[in-house]
Amino acid sequence: MSAAQDIATLSAKFGADVVGTKEFRGEHTISVKLGVLHDLLATAKNELGYAMVIDISSLDHFGEDPRFEMVYEIVTENDSKHLRVKAKVSEEEEVPTATDIWAGADWHEREVYDMMGIRFSGHPDLRRILMWEGYPFYPLRKDFPLAGRPSEMPDVAFTGIAPLEGGPFVTSPGTGDVVTREPRARVVK
Repeated sequence: MSAAQDIATLSAKFGADVVGTKEFRGEHTISVKLGVLHDLLATAKNELGYAMVIDISSLDHFGEDPRFEMVYEIVTENDSKHLRVKAKVSEEEEVPTATDIWAGADWHEREVYDMMGIRFSGHPDLRRILMWEGYPFYPLRKDFPLAGRPSEMPDVAFTGIAPLEGGPFVTSPGTGDVVTREPRARVVK
C-alpha cells in the first residue's frame, strides 16, 4: 500500500472526523478532529505499519480560532511511506499524548509544550526541555516579541535586541494572507 491508499483507508474508518486530505509534491497529509487524533495515530502504527514518529511540531495561527495546529510526521520502518497528520487545537484544549504509541514522541511533545504552551494529557513527564522551569512565556508563539522579554536571570537569557529583529527572514504575525506575511515579499531598505 502507498500513503495515498492509507489516507483512503483512514478516511473510510474515521469518516466525518477527517476534515481534509492533501497531496502536494508526493507528500500526503490528513487533517483530523482532535477527538480522534490519538486513535488515528494508533491505527496508523498498528494497522498500517507507521512504526516511527520522526517529528511532532505545532503551528501558531495567531488571530484564528482554534489558534494552534499539531503536526505529526510518521514513517514506516523502511521509509517507503511517509504520512503527515494534522489536528487543530484551541488554547484551552489538551492534546492526547502519543508516547504510548511511540516512545520517541516524549521529547517532541515536551518541546512543543515548552515553546508553544500546548499541553499533552497523559504525558509521563511534561516539563520544560529548553527553557528553565518557571519561565512564564512560550517563545515560538507569534505574539512573543522578537526583542524578548525582561528576564530575572540575566546570565541565562539576554534582554537585548534579538539579532534577527526586523530582518528579511522574519515573518509578520497576523491574519493576512501568506504572501503578505512572507519575509521575501517585503522590500528591505
